[in-house]
Amino acid sequence: MSIKTPLFLASALAIAAGTSAWADGHATTLTIATVNNGDMIRMQGLTDDFTEKTGHKVEWVTLEENVLRQRVTTDITTKGGAFDIMTIGMYETPIWGANGWLVPLDDLSAEYNVDDLLPAMRAGLSYEGTLYAAPFYGESSMIMYRTDLMEKAGMEMPDAPTWQFIREAAAAMTDRDNEINGICLRGKAGWGEGGAFITVTANSFGARWFDEDWNAQFDQPEWKEALEFYVGMMEESGPPGYATNGFNENLSLFQQGKCGMWIDATVAASFVTNPNDSTVADKVGFALAPNSEGVEKKSNWLWAWALGIPAGTQKEAAAKEFIEWATSTDYIELVAANEGWANVPPGARTSLYENDNYKDVPFAKMTLDSILAADPTDPTVKPVPYVGIQFVAIPEFAGIATEVSQEFSAAYAGQQSIDEALAKAQALTNDAMEAAGYR
Repeated sequence: MSIKTPLFLASALAIAAGTSAWADGHATTLTIATVNNGDMIRMQGLTDDFTEKTGHKVEWVTLEENVLRQRVTTDITTKGGAFDIMTIGMYETPIWGANGWLVPLDDLSAEYNVDDLLPAMRAGLSYEGTLYAAPFYGESSMIMYRTDLMEKAGMEMPDAPTWQFIREAAAAMTDRDNEINGICLRGKAGWGEGGAFITVTANSFGARWFDEDWNAQFDQPEWKEALEFYVGMMEESGPPGYATNGFNENLSLFQQGKCGMWIDATVAASFVTNPNDSTVADKVGFALAPNSEGVEKKSNWLWAWALGIPAGTQKEAAAKEFIEWATSTDYIELVAANEGWANVPPGARTSLYENDNYKDVPFAKMTLDSILAADPTDPTVKPVPYVGIQFVAIPEFAGIATEVSQEFSAAYAGQQSIDEALAKAQALTNDAMEAAGYR
């Protein structure tokens, strides 16, 4: 009896805690690096469900977006081993997968249903057809606007407005006496912060990062037109200090009722319409990201915050269990049960947009339409040698674009002219591309 009892107890524990967690005889603790946005914070609050099902515990390292990118890049390139799971995106995943820095996710369970992932998300997180990170949520960008202020201004938002309309509407909605800014946009330095926003804006003015021979294009008139338009509109109608505002800062301003319009990630829709967080939750409308008059490209991007496993982790099996849990349809149902369908992670699975419970969410269709309108293989008016809309999918881009975004932010802050910023961007980009052997 003394021999059989421990075996019986072990079996009972395996059933209670999740058989897979106990396959090696014990559970483990996973260290996960993630970004400090609302969906990821929500996931942290629900991880007791994962622990109850598997026995595995989770330690979170939650970082501001620019810091996260720096930390995980440093860790994976140096094989630091600090994290078992990293929150990464469509830029890093194919590059790191090609380098052998990520564990392939080619053996996820049948119940996970990889084929349900939206094709755009699956393709953007794969290398040569192999998935290397699973999308926690997917996004494009779109316009979020105050319907009451638009009406007060005597204007009506088109489904697909131009930048010229947006600037006119922003000016009409601005009320400095009551601290209402007609428009709030990213200006914060960082290739994935203000750098991403000005890149898609420039795309919609006909600009591009490189010509077909990898020559930088910041000396071309389209870039100057885009920056002059952006700076002029923000000085007229934007918030003070916009040069240091990123996603989270603008989200806070919008939720406080201090923005007439905000053009940013579609994932923000659930936060600006949540009455627990937003003072204007019942006054928000949505429209496609704008284009400039006569230019066919809209200023919307394509992105997924995804979960990947660095090669060399000693906890690969448990890490895959977490990824399956966090990016599954069951997790979507868990969030819906706790927070409501409007707050589930959007943009990752086809089945979500076929779900009757989700079809009535006011921003669901606009989110999907924005995602489907984004084509990373055709991001610009003129031909380019790269893939990517708000980024260029080459390893050198993150470093180059971070420096370029710093020059642009300095121009936004009035520390240098637009011409000076563009000249510096042109020089540093060409120098870096020549050093890397592209030219």
